[in-house]
Amino acid sequence: MTSIVTGTVPWHDGEERMHRLMRVPSMDNPAVPFLSANGGYFLTKAPLLAVGTVDSQGRPWTSLWGGKAGFAGPVAESIIGLKTLVDSTYDPVVKVLLGSQAIDEAGASRQSPGNMISGLAIDLEYRRRWKLFGRMVAGSLDEELGQAQLAVHIEESLGNCPKYMNKKHVVPVRPAPTLISDSPQLPAAAIELLTRTDTIFVSSRHGTSDMDTNIRGGPPGFVRVESNNGNAVLVYPEYSGNRLYQTLGNLQTTPLAGYVVPDFETGKVLYVTGRTEVLVGQDAAAILPRSKLAVRVTVTAAFFVERGLAFRGNPGEPSPYNPAVRYLSTEKNILTEAEKDTDMSATLIKKETITPNIHRFRFRYNSSKPISWTPGQYATLSFQDELDMGYSHMRDDDPASLNDDYIRTFTVSSYPGRDLPSNEFEMMIRRHGSVTNHLFRTNERAGLEVPLKGFGGSFQISTHNGSIVPFVAGGIGITPLLAQLPDLNVARLRLFWSISIVDIGLVEDTFQRWPDLPGSTTIFVTSLDPDGHQIKVNTLHLSGARVVRRRMHAGDLDPLLSETWYLCAGRALKQTVLEWLKVKQVVYEDFNY
Repeated sequence: MTSIVTGTVPWHDGEERMHRLMRVPSMDNPAVPFLSANGGYFLTKAPLLAVGTVDSQGRPWTSLWGGKAGFAGPVAESIIGLKTLVDSTYDPVVKVLLGSQAIDEAGASRQSPGNMISGLAIDLEYRRRWKLFGRMVAGSLDEELGQAQLAVHIEESLGNCPKYMNKKHVVPVRPAPTLISDSPQLPAAAIELLTRTDTIFVSSRHGTSDMDTNIRGGPPGFVRVESNNGNAVLVYPEYSGNRLYQTLGNLQTTPLAGYVVPDFETGKVLYVTGRTEVLVGQDAAAILPRSKLAVRVTVTAAFFVERGLAFRGNPGEPSPYNPAVRYLSTEKNILTEAEKDTDMSATLIKKETITPNIHRFRFRYNSSKPISWTPGQYATLSFQDELDMGYSHMRDDDPASLNDDYIRTFTVSSYPGRDLPSNEFEMMIRRHGSVTNHLFRTNERAGLEVPLKGFGGSFQISTHNGSIVPFVAGGIGITPLLAQLPDLNVARLRLFWSISIVDIGLVEDTFQRWPDLPGSTTIFVTSLDPDGHQIKVNTLHLSGARVVRRRMHAGDLDPLLSETWYLCAGRALKQTVLEWLKVKQVVYEDFNY
């Protein structure tokens, strides 16, 4: 709705409510009440258009059309036209706007002029997007060709920033749709798509006066499936953005949304519509730890279609602003904001250099009540007060910082109360990112004190009947084993440790601390040696360890050693080892949180 006095688009009450909740300073709505010249030009260059509309039951739906630039563009003042191949059978937006009940015998739309349509013109290859809202003027559908034509009068337009857009190179393909499922309880293939998707599109409405379509992107798997018993329930985080809150403002007044989840590589597509709940602050963190803002969707209707898209997309670079996946509190044993003990803190008292990129840090905890942890657990520390610089829309010099809560978990490498006072613990930490860079630069005499949120995790090694204990470690993945060595019979341990030659100092340090360990260890030394580390590798032979100068192979892990294996490694090695040992029970922790 446009203000007659100012000619601008005012905020509606839902958007204003979100601004108050998120403490957004007063500002004007940057949307303009017409199709801007830049928006019209961009529309002609965009290969994709996400389209939203509302069905007869008031439910929003979203689809994704196009495949090649030039299928849409301005045809008159603030009027756009588009002509594109579509799935004319199952696409819910096509059915609402141009389906058999919406088209007369001459092929023209029966929809009354003014049917709400929202859009997002998007170019994923160059990370550009433009939002549109308007009313349907006319439309037609050639079902034989599967071709839709549409004219829309644009009432609002707005350019948006490129954050969270993961690059894709899009090419056109003729749809050949087959319905896989039309149940709100999603099939396994749809769940699998959600676990790896990095891009979804969402449409929402403010009553019958306004509508919005936008993109949500992130790392693969940023959308989490909370449950799938009956109606599926999805949860995803709302990352730091431009603070307009147009989508979330709509959800405040009309808690309904429609989503499209495209599989760019195969052409499968998931359409869902459902009831929404905006989670703020503690409510968000309780369900999706590390999140201050999230959306929960209870799916009320869905269509999962094979080969339903009129394009394919080859993946390119992910957005540099993507944070790590945030897991549901039910998926991992994660300390949530609500569970933290605000009385606890940890003070850095010692720092040892193991390699240029791996240091050992000793902390002393301070608490008004006794706390304890078990070997194999991690400590969760908050560096927010040290590093948080406040809100910033874009920060290209450090994009990951925009969604960083500066809370980190590090595996404790010391045994509780062994060789250290009971209120001290050590952690072996690799330099990676802003928090660890800060730690590496901090002098141990500086008195660094940070909140200690607690200890968590359950990666415990079980021994019984004198059985062999095989452990596969990648680099610093040795850490959870070190904390548990006092409880293990090292003679029954079989350690397979892959490590880069530049971190060979970590092996030296470990063997010095545990002189019985080399006899149970096979070291796989990888990477080139630009700095003369080979001398250290040669000395490892004298320790009694078996040293192999190559990557680990499947044949190096004898499945007959044990029915249960233990694994702590980075994502690539973890997936490889899990494949090698797929007939065994593998206990692992990935620490990707």
